[in-house]
Formats: sequence, structure tokens, C-alpha cells
Amino acid sequence: MRLPKRDGVNGRYYLIHKPDTDAEVLEHADQCIQDVLNGTARENHADYPVVIRNEKGTPFLPNQILERYLYQLPLKEFPYEDAVVFCDAMRQLVGWVEVRYELEKYIEKQVQERYFIVGERDDGFTVFPPCTVCPELREEDVDDNLLRFACYVAVCHTVYGQSFESLTTEHIFGLVSQIRPDMVKELKANGSGKLPPEIRKRKTERMTASANDAFAVIRIAAKEDTQECYEEVLDYLCEVLEQEAFPDSYSVEFRGVEKIYLPIPGLPKKGINQLFACAVRYPKLHRKIERYARLAMKEFEFYNNISDEQCAMPGTFAVFALGLEGLEWQQLVCDYLELCDDEHSSVQEKFLHVYFKKFGFTDQTMPVLVSGVQSMQGFKPAREFRTLIANEESLNALLKIKEHLKDYLPEEAKRSKNASVYLWRDVIWGIWGKDSVNGGKKVMKAAPAHLREIYEQIFH
Repeated sequence: MRLPKRDGVNGRYYLIHKPDTDAEVLEHADQCIQDVLNGTARENHADYPVVIRNEKGTPFLPNQILERYLYQLPLKEFPYEDAVVFCDAMRQLVGWVEVRYELEKYIEKQVQERYFIVGERDDGFTVFPPCTVCPELREEDVDDNLLRFACYVAVCHTVYGQSFESLTTEHIFGLVSQIRPDMVKELKANGSGKLPPEIRKRKTERMTASANDAFAVIRIAAKEDTQECYEEVLDYLCEVLEQEAFPDSYSVEFRGVEKIYLPIPGLPKKGINQLFACAVRYPKLHRKIERYARLAMKEFEFYNNISDEQCAMPGTFAVFALGLEGLEWQQLVCDYLELCDDEHSSVQEKFLHVYFKKFGFTDQTMPVLVSGVQSMQGFKPAREFRTLIANEESLNALLKIKEHLKDYLPEEAKRSKNASVYLWRDVIWGIWGKDSVNGGKKVMKAAPAHLREIYEQIFH
């Protein structure tokens, strides 16, 4: 038999959620499920939406294949291990973003709606409604493996999702803890169990440390203020981040002997700030600090224990510490700035103010300025910038950047005729602020006569 015509968008895939779906199409969908388990299914991200194909090439939407698999599972004696194997295979094949919504909705239907009375969100701000256990719920009505699967989904939201998905994690854990509090307590104590024992807990003469993937937290207590102690701490942090099971957004709770912080006014005085302010004092540790920073830096990820107003991408304090040590770390600083979430992150502005006050505006530091103004919205210059730039060497360094500005644009922006114009506007605003508008008339009026020609080239 020949399969019917595809009914997905632009004939790209088959839909299988309709009651009258062709029986042979459903057979191909079931074969796709088996091929996912066998490792022979294939995905295609070449167009939107993403599709998944069985061995015969029949295409389906990933969420519909996952939905078909999940809703065929029994809710009594739920096959937890089998479900986890399939969901992990799907995630690895098509990516977490393609499966997270279906998993969340499954828990909402099979756990939240079956075991709880769901209230109304009365404040308009909370993401999830209040839930209380159904008074008539009996012990025998609850399947522990289904709750274990709910915990698995909760952990996945933290491990593989973006930082805001931790809210879903908290909500699901809140549901499970009302019925099986010990299940959540075990996760709090030991995590999901995927981390090796020597990563979950470590104790030496110089420090104690633990990592919990389920709650995305690393706790470290340093017993000494020595190079050897900080070396152990940095090695441990890197080992944790090298674990696939550990989330990309997380908290670092550090307690040390010496209470010093990076010399950047306005930075949150958290333990992670203290750690790198202490460690950077030892030049032999600088490469290890860089290693941590490069493992940690990921776009749209954040330290979870820093407020939204001061949100910082993992690796932030390591980069700031090295960046202020010397110009040899300029590339690391630029790489960091290019990954910053320009819609939410602005803590880098505080660093850049100190950076240019220390190193000035030179051929070597100008790329940092260009990356910096692109790393956030509305970069505000420090008051001292117009004085620091007011010399022939610095102004000529700025002119050189103007000539090659297109090289600093993201690939997608290079095709725009006006992208370089807008970027240059942001760069000169990042030095002179509002005085840079109207052709920089205020700046040129105050400029020394011997530099006025260079100023004119900058503003025109």
C-alpha cells in the first residue's frame, strides 16, 4: 500500500493526532518509535518545523511521536526506566527544545490533574496555579514510578533547559513533595544519581565540595587561603562542568577564608565573586581560571543565585578577574561579551568602566569596546571616557576600528546596509554619550585645536 499524501505544513510531515489518521501512517509512526529506541531514526533541522524520520524516511513531528509513545504507557506500574530511555533518546536526537513542552504537558495531565485540586492564579504574576492534594486520593491510587518520572522531567528542565525553566522544576518538585516528600528529599541530598560519587561529594584537607544536578547547585567551602586550595577548587569546578548531566545554569555557593572581592563597584558581593578575587592573585592559576570560564560561558544561561537585576552569565567573575589582570586576556573578554544576552545582561557595563579606566583606549582595547556596546542595550559611558580618549593615539585607534567596523558585526548583520552605521553610532555613544549626537558638535567644540581634524573624521 502507498501512504496517503502528507498533511503537515507544506507537505513536510504526517500528522498523527487526528482520530481518522490512516492506519498505515500510524504503523509508520510506531516504527519511528522503535527506530528511536534502536538509534536508527533520523532528524531534519533543515527547515521549520523540525521533523523526525523512521528508517523508511517517513517524517513526523517529534512532539507527536513522543506524545504517542507516552500515552500508550500504563499509569499503574508505570515503566519508569523504559520511559526515561525513550525520552533521553528523543532529546539526544532532536534537542531538548523539541520535547520539553510535551513532557511538561504530560506531567500536568497525568500527575497534576489526577492527583491534585488545581486552583486559580489570583495575582497575575505566578507562572503556575496553586495545587493541593485531592482529599479523596488513596495510597493505592498513587504510582511511585510515575512520580519518579515527574522528577525526571523536573530535573531535565533544569539540566537541559534555559534558566527560566527552573520555575517548572520547582513546580513539579512541589507537586511530588506533597505526596512523596522523601523522593524530593533524596534528590536534594544526592541529585539525580547521574553524577559520579566523586563529583557529588568531595572532601580534602583544604576544601569540602558537593554538586547537585537536580537543583543545579555547587557548594564549596575553602579551608585555606592558599594557591593549592584554590587550585583544588578550580579543578573541581571544571570537573563538574564537564559532566553532561550538570546544568548550564547553576548556583555556586562559595565560602572562603579571605573576604575580598573584585575591584569593580556595584558587582554583587557573592561567593563566586570572592572566589575569583582570591584565586586571580596567583598567576599560576590563571590558565585554570580561563579553563573554567570557557567551560562555563554559554549564551542565555545564568548564575541562578544572582538577582535578575544583576544577572550574570556563568563564567562572568572569572572573565572579569582575568580581564583586569592584563591585556593578554583581551580575546577571552571579547569572547565573553559576544555571548552575553544583550536583552537581559548589563553587569558587564560595570566591568567595562573599570577596564578602560585601567587600560585606556588603544589598538588593543578597541575591540573590547566594540564587543561591549553590542553586548547590552543602552551602554552608558563612564564620565572619564571623554578624557581618556582625548589623545592622538586613542583617537587614531578609534578611527582604525571605524574603517574595519564590518568585521565586528555578527554574520547575519553583515548583509544589512545600515548595520555598520548603527554600530558606529553605538560605539561613539559608548564614549561620549549624548554629546555624540548631532555630529558630535559639543565634543568638537571642546576639542583641542590640534586634534579637531581627527574628531571630524570620527563624527563624519
